[in-house]
Amino acid sequence: MDIQLLPIHWVYLVFIGFILAILIKRRDTTMICVVGIFALGLLATETLSGSVSGIFNSFIYATKELMGTIMIISIVVAMSRVLIRTGINETMVAPLTRFLRTPAMAFWGIGIIMMVTSWFFWPSPGVALIGAVLLPVAVRVGLPALGAAMAMNLFGHGIALSGDYIIQGAPKLTADAAGLPVSSVMEASIPLVIVMGLVTTITAFWMMRRDMKKGTWRDGLIASNSGDSSSLVGADEQVKVNLAPKLKKLLAILIPLLFALDVVAMFVLHLQGGDATALVGGTAVFILIAVTLLAHRNQGLEQTTSYLIEGFVFGFKVFGPVIPIAAFFYLGDSAFTELYGKILPEGSHGIVNDLGVALAGHVPLNGAVGAVTLTVVGAITGLDGSGFSGISLAGSIAQLFATAIGSGAAVLTALGQVAAIWVGGGTLIPWALIPAAAICGVSPFELARRNLKPVLIGLAVTTVVAMFLV
Repeated sequence: MDIQLLPIHWVYLVFIGFILAILIKRRDTTMICVVGIFALGLLATETLSGSVSGIFNSFIYATKELMGTIMIISIVVAMSRVLIRTGINETMVAPLTRFLRTPAMAFWGIGIIMMVTSWFFWPSPGVALIGAVLLPVAVRVGLPALGAAMAMNLFGHGIALSGDYIIQGAPKLTADAAGLPVSSVMEASIPLVIVMGLVTTITAFWMMRRDMKKGTWRDGLIASNSGDSSSLVGADEQVKVNLAPKLKKLLAILIPLLFALDVVAMFVLHLQGGDATALVGGTAVFILIAVTLLAHRNQGLEQTTSYLIEGFVFGFKVFGPVIPIAAFFYLGDSAFTELYGKILPEGSHGIVNDLGVALAGHVPLNGAVGAVTLTVVGAITGLDGSGFSGISLAGSIAQLFATAIGSGAAVLTALGQVAAIWVGGGTLIPWALIPAAAICGVSPFELARRNLKPVLIGLAVTTVVAMFLV
């Protein structure tokens, strides 16, 4: 079916081009997204007041759509703060340190522990939760500090964050932009995340061992690698709250058990998307309140609020730049009709979908072209160092290509998400590597350099695999 393209469609497409160009230049895209929203509003309402109001209304729409994601991350971070200050995190991880007896076991052990922790706590809080405990053990058995940083980084900010199967922040953003259910994107991402994770980590480990044997390894130390996490979490985080050793051990057992029960409940009750996130979030709030009351006693009521404030500050700091960008890309789908009414042609399913239909009628496309394009777009959107701010664009373009090809929407969306998170979520961009680099006392630039070849090789292999899945 032919869809008549209006000036709105072309303006939207032009602004996508502008956003990509700005991302390549490693500049911030917030302003250009706001201008794009204004331009679309001006064409839709033909009034200055309507277009100006459209900016605010689109922000409100994006915030409502993202609120669940912002909330869960804020709550999990708030909970992680009290676990760090009470030392429960150290007690939780301590039994695992006995298995880290060789450099290889330390690398893979730290990586797997970081991955599992990051699924529940997100990578940046996960670094703080386990880094201070595991780093000294790893260094003692011969794993360089930079090697430990690589393991924490690739498994946490790479594998765990690119799938994000428990908190589901990343798939929520990309699925919404592509107009797909979150569950379909998550299912499609599983083989891609596995391939990307295996290829990248095995390559990184092999290159590390090769360079250590050759004597060409550079550790890139910039500070004491004693495992002190002050540079990551701030001086105020170092204020420890005393808990009775027996109580600390009991809580260290109960907390992972509660989250394990959440995972079981997700499978048994078939909880996905918002329902699964709500279960994890509610559990985190319960743990936050219980631990805070036990640790602070008379000050427990006030400290609970204090920890929540810290979590919300973190959450909005992370997602503050995302809201204007997501607002623009939501206009490519259902948000446009909701905000401006039926302006688009009869039979339209959104600006991006219309562009995809038009593209299919004029350009011969296939799965290979679509896969390569989504990997490149995802990687470019990650250049801002966030990983999250541009994945709405990846989802939007995936929908466009899938419409043109006639299939593969979920796979292409997942591929764009994986590429964006691996590049920008904290494995290649130096300013996004700071959590892992800081706690290990190594240069983020040296860490980015060590990650570069493994991640690029992983992206190439994953793209080829995606071509066969589209």
